[in-house]
Amino acid sequence: MAKSPRSVVTTGTKRRRAKVHKEDEPVENENLESEFDVSKKESNGATELGNEPVASKRPKRAAACSNFKEKSLDLSEKDSIITIKESRVEEKEIEAVNLTRTGPEDGQPCRKIIDFILHDGDGNLQPFEMSEVDDIFITALIMPLDDDLEKDRGKGIRCSGFGRIENWAISGYDEGAAVIWVSTETSDYKCVKPASSYRSYFEHFSEKARVCVEVYKKLARSVGGNPQVDLEELIAGVVRSINSNRSFNGTVTKDFVISSGEFIYKQLIGLDHTAGNDDEMLATLPVLVALKDECKSRAGFTHLPAMPSNGTLRIKDGQDKGLTEDEDAKLARLLQEEEEWKMMKQRGKRGTSQKNIYIKICETEIANDYPLPAYYKPYNQEMDEYIFDSDIGMYSDDVPVRILDNWALYNSDSRLISLELIPMKAGAENDIVVFGSGFMREDDGSCCSTAELAQLHSSSSKSGREDPGVPIYLSPIKEWVVEFGGSMICITIRTDVAWYKLRQPTKQYAPWCEPVLKTARLAVSIITLLKEQSRASKLSFAEVIKKVAEFDSRHPAFISSKAPTVERYVVVHGQIILQQFADFPDESVKRCAFITGLLAKMEESRHTKLAIKKKSQQMRGENLNPSAKMGPILRKKLMRATTTMLISKIWGEYYATYFPGDTKEEDQNEPKEIDDDQEENEDNDAEEEVNVQDEKATRTPPSTRSRKSSADTHKEIKWEGQTAGKTVSGEVLYKCVIVQDLSISVGATVTIEDDSGETIMCFVEYMYEKLDGKNMIHGIILQEGSQTVLGNAANDREVFLTNDCLEFEASDIKELVTVNIQSLPWGHKYRKENSEAKRIEKAKAEERKRKGLSVEYICKSLYWPEKGGFFSLPYDKIGNGTGICSSCERKPVGNEFKLLSESSFVFENITYNIHDFLYIRPEFFSQGEGHETYKAGRNVGLKPYAVCHLLSVHGPAGSRKANPESTKVKVRRFYRPDDISSTKAYSSDIREVYYSEDIISVPVVMIEGKCEVRLKDDLPNSDLPAVVEHVFCCEYLYDPANGALKQLPPNVRLVTLTRKVPASKKNKGKQICDIELGGSDKPKDGQSENCLATLDIFAGCGGLSEGLQRSGLSLTKWAIEYEEPAGDAFGENHPEAAVFVENCNVILKAIMDKCGDSDDCISTSEAAERAAKLSEDKIKNLPVPGEVEFINGGPPCQGFSGMNRFNQSPWSKVQCEMILAFLSFAEYFRPRFFLLENVRNFVSFNKGQTFRLTLASLLEMGYQVRFGILEAGAYGVAQSRKRAFIWAAAPGETLPEWPEPMHVFASPELKITLPDGKFYAAVKSTAAGAPFRSITVRDTIGDLPAVENGAGKPTIQYGSGPVSWFQKKIRSDMASLNDHISKEMNELNLIRCKHIPKRPGCDWHDLPDEKVKLSTGQMVDLIPWCLPNTAKRHNQWKGLYGRLDWEGNFPTSVTDPQPMGKVGMCFHPEQDRIITVRECARSQGFPDSYRFAGNIQNKHRQIGNAVPPPLAYALGRKLKQAIDAKR
Repeated sequence: MAKSPRSVVTTGTKRRRAKVHKEDEPVENENLESEFDVSKKESNGATELGNEPVASKRPKRAAACSNFKEKSLDLSEKDSIITIKESRVEEKEIEAVNLTRTGPEDGQPCRKIIDFILHDGDGNLQPFEMSEVDDIFITALIMPLDDDLEKDRGKGIRCSGFGRIENWAISGYDEGAAVIWVSTETSDYKCVKPASSYRSYFEHFSEKARVCVEVYKKLARSVGGNPQVDLEELIAGVVRSINSNRSFNGTVTKDFVISSGEFIYKQLIGLDHTAGNDDEMLATLPVLVALKDECKSRAGFTHLPAMPSNGTLRIKDGQDKGLTEDEDAKLARLLQEEEEWKMMKQRGKRGTSQKNIYIKICETEIANDYPLPAYYKPYNQEMDEYIFDSDIGMYSDDVPVRILDNWALYNSDSRLISLELIPMKAGAENDIVVFGSGFMREDDGSCCSTAELAQLHSSSSKSGREDPGVPIYLSPIKEWVVEFGGSMICITIRTDVAWYKLRQPTKQYAPWCEPVLKTARLAVSIITLLKEQSRASKLSFAEVIKKVAEFDSRHPAFISSKAPTVERYVVVHGQIILQQFADFPDESVKRCAFITGLLAKMEESRHTKLAIKKKSQQMRGENLNPSAKMGPILRKKLMRATTTMLISKIWGEYYATYFPGDTKEEDQNEPKEIDDDQEENEDNDAEEEVNVQDEKATRTPPSTRSRKSSADTHKEIKWEGQTAGKTVSGEVLYKCVIVQDLSISVGATVTIEDDSGETIMCFVEYMYEKLDGKNMIHGIILQEGSQTVLGNAANDREVFLTNDCLEFEASDIKELVTVNIQSLPWGHKYRKENSEAKRIEKAKAEERKRKGLSVEYICKSLYWPEKGGFFSLPYDKIGNGTGICSSCERKPVGNEFKLLSESSFVFENITYNIHDFLYIRPEFFSQGEGHETYKAGRNVGLKPYAVCHLLSVHGPAGSRKANPESTKVKVRRFYRPDDISSTKAYSSDIREVYYSEDIISVPVVMIEGKCEVRLKDDLPNSDLPAVVEHVFCCEYLYDPANGALKQLPPNVRLVTLTRKVPASKKNKGKQICDIELGGSDKPKDGQSENCLATLDIFAGCGGLSEGLQRSGLSLTKWAIEYEEPAGDAFGENHPEAAVFVENCNVILKAIMDKCGDSDDCISTSEAAERAAKLSEDKIKNLPVPGEVEFINGGPPCQGFSGMNRFNQSPWSKVQCEMILAFLSFAEYFRPRFFLLENVRNFVSFNKGQTFRLTLASLLEMGYQVRFGILEAGAYGVAQSRKRAFIWAAAPGETLPEWPEPMHVFASPELKITLPDGKFYAAVKSTAAGAPFRSITVRDTIGDLPAVENGAGKPTIQYGSGPVSWFQKKIRSDMASLNDHISKEMNELNLIRCKHIPKRPGCDWHDLPDEKVKLSTGQMVDLIPWCLPNTAKRHNQWKGLYGRLDWEGNFPTSVTDPQPMGKVGMCFHPEQDRIITVRECARSQGFPDSYRFAGNIQNKHRQIGNAVPPPLAYALGRKLKQAIDAKR
């Protein structure tokens, strides 16, 4: 066994707590000693504990204070006797220690622990030092002390049953490397690697330990130190030494060293008894005492005299209150320290104000305020920031916000350079390129000044600060801003990839940062000065300069006492001052005389005045940062996708041909979303349609083209062969015509020209001779793939049949084109056969191209942009020459109105008869009414259709022609519960309506479709809160005059049509019957054989599978999920499925190996190795081709957005994308159906390249494909959640229609622009009406019991019954409530939450402008300072610290709800807390029976990433209908 470092050690020992002593119990251990006594003796490198020898492999433990004597504390008889609490040593720990023993051991064993956390008895993470004042325990992987960390992890024993921590220790002083130990009564443990969740706590403590060791090195003569240094020299040396250490991934500041001064002192004085002869006693060393005193003076609160963390503590009878006070003070200090280190993930948006001009700063004039030239030396593990690029910036001007620590800025020569040389205005011309480096981490929403330690954090009190960040180098900096508020000044810079809040600069760069901060402080001081005036404009530029010169030398903005010097400084650094004034909200300050004078002075100084260009998304090439060429650069490790040969070929050839982002090759037919908001900001502009049209010129749509008549009227034209019948109008049909020397038959393809001279390709449907003798051709237009939504991802030899046709004379034909109508055998059995046939075909095409021969095209799909998809060719209906055109048959029937009789009419292809029930638009009944909507309640005021009973039809009088406007119908109105009150709506069935005596005359144009009204017992049943049928129930009569509800009179009979309603616009009136599902949606055992055997990839916790299974469509037999907690949740809720918690690349490789298709699989060696290590059971359970009928999933696209930044090897970046593996699963298994789900902006990733290539891949496999975007809120959840879907169906199958949105929801029509000026929306918006009202927050969670901030009980009782229809459905038969647990807010956020008014729409704007006192004694602003000072650039930070509205809806569900998060509206409408896991689950439509796994963060992540089951249910129903119809 390897020995541990033999060096001096400082320790922290538990302080014993009082134990209540009963009078009839004997007092034990009246005089107590701590485990480590100062009288411990050292001999030959070993320490003795009592008489027990300790092996030399254990670290030498020293008292923290050699002169600390046993202290007697007198306690009165009335007080409890403090005794040693018997430590409960778990048997698991002893067993784990025994199992990891590698040899004989003397005395207490030593082990090392990895993946460890320290926690209290409730499982809450706790800092190391809390073990001194509370009972703290360990959960970790125990390993032998001398085993390799990575290679021998298998030898470790996972143990969660450790005994209480008795003390902690720091060793490694002699060696210069801090080692941290913790001890229980069973063993000593070397802390090697914390769990990711505990990393922030450990790194904070290890940083302090590192500083202790470094201070010791600077002071102890035995290790080359000098005890005579002064405090400044000591601190500077420590900071310099640590920050210059390349192995140290972080930065230490002077303030951090000082704030740790008391901790350092307490540790080092414990080394005095081990000091060498040359070493002075550290306890009395002036510099160390000064460090301790400086720490205390800055702390702002006093402690009792520092007690050493190790020694003997004797407590006798007596009284002493000091101990408790000392414990409380220590606890408060530790919590405050941890609070400053906390970090929560949040991505924000950033914009900036823009003026018409930018006055450039002159470098020569500011040079005197900066140090002499110096050069940046890159950290040897820096990564390119492009690797971490976010999806956000690719489809808007918005980029995420991150934090950059330990940063420096430099030019292309690596020379350090000032920020001032970079424009502070977006789009300004700039002739200097500035780069940067630093440690990047996600923005946690905290507010902290640049170059100052973080202040109080806004995150949860139990989450620690994460790692210091990832070392990166930046692309060129585009602009920067200074934000200020209170005493804080924050500098933020922007690159093409992100905004970065600058924290601590490197020690080397700090002098370059200081002039900027100094100028910013000066601007704040001048603003303050002007605000103090009765009118800001009273002070001229000269008067302000004079007042600044009068500042005291200790003033933070002091420049000089000489006015000319101050003026020079203000003018040359004027850019910063101008920006801060421009962003100040007070107009009088913005336009004051001082600013006018400053601008004039800057122009007099001949500063360059530059025009500002419009901000645009530029093409981004390789990152030219000089750090990229200096030393090894660490790249983000991503496993390359495992693919089949076909998918690799499709995507690889595309990227070999087109460089993404190359403006010369930029696709003209780029698909875009009309509604272009980002995922995390779906709520911002929901009521406004954002119309993003393609600015480039587009082709004339084929349907509007007019052909160009041939100028050559002397072409020889004659029919060939016999006649083939006649058209419906009596014209003679033929099968072949001769045009000059071209023989053209029915089914051939020819080209003609339109009026603009553009060539049109037409498929000959039939040919005939007109009565006037003209030879006519009826042709269907064929479109090249590049003219479809596929754009440049299309096969250049593939054309698509369309629904556009033309009539032209035979003489108009220019040439004959070869188009092969292709139909290949389908299925996984024919994969290789078809692949070989295509290879041969392609080779022939390339040979023809080399010989200069004409192109031979293929056609295998119908492109139908109005339906958003590609469909199988109607092989039996095209090219028959019968005079009937398949394209004309597919064209929609006109929506003309027709009166059939006095009792019936046709409107929008629906036939209405007297006694039908129908929908009337809500606008007819609410004309003149208005409603106020706001973000918290976007659906407030929106109404569903009115249900009415058709009584009679009245056409227009006289000779007027009947039309929908003039024809009126008399209807009986049925009221809804929401017409009475929101309270009534809450407690009623959403399908309930009330009979009334109101008879109304309504114009036909207001009718929106048909429905049914039944008795309640006749309603269809479903366990899921999803409505898919237009069926209502009625049991009561309502009198709107007096508001009375009465039982429906016996004489009232509801007459409902029983015949099936014909298909209609938007599927209105289609009645769906679930006979096979009975009273439950989940398929019964006997029905599962009719369900599709399904493979769910990227399965998450199973939201998509849950909805699809409940629809009766599918049975998920296999699921693949990478994250273990999500996989556990899937398995728990779907026990019938084989769940593989593994990278999908590994699983695909294993499946292809299992089936003997390794030669068709492209994978990494890592994937192959991991696939080979899968157990036999797992391999046996893997699905094989032929077993899987349906594949669904939502592949992440984390790397795509950065893909087009690289001019070199873009394909290597794409190969890491999971969508390639996802498509390869489909290509290998060839299931009957395939469903891809993704964020709604999937269609615009990388200017649509990802979307186009996905469609092209599925088409190349032979699938039919359709695409669309749906709003989950319109399908029965109280949440805005827009998702893109791609359906694929095998040839011979039927693509499903999109489910009809059934609920009112304030979302625009989600359109996708297509080529030729077209656009496609899968469904219409329901903002103007829908069959049912929207589901509200109250409907969703109004029945759940009240819980407190940080509630953690996994299971509680409901406490009351369900009220709303939604609650009854979502509860089902659950007896108890699971996961009603809430994230704990820290003290400050809880105070803020309590100050947010409990009324709709309230957020941080409603906080009072005041300070509050925390339990630590600190006074802080109730309003986060960064919000009002940056609101102008961030849409007023709408919703942050926001309360939900009972009558509104939830914002988009996120993976980490927090008040400063990207969706900050997360407070309960009435309770002072963040919404719980179960409330989030309900907002997504998960039943209460659905279980989630892992900790609270895992559970929120599972819910936030899931597809709402009701939406999946609606999709499944439509596919099931398509399948059943085919049967």
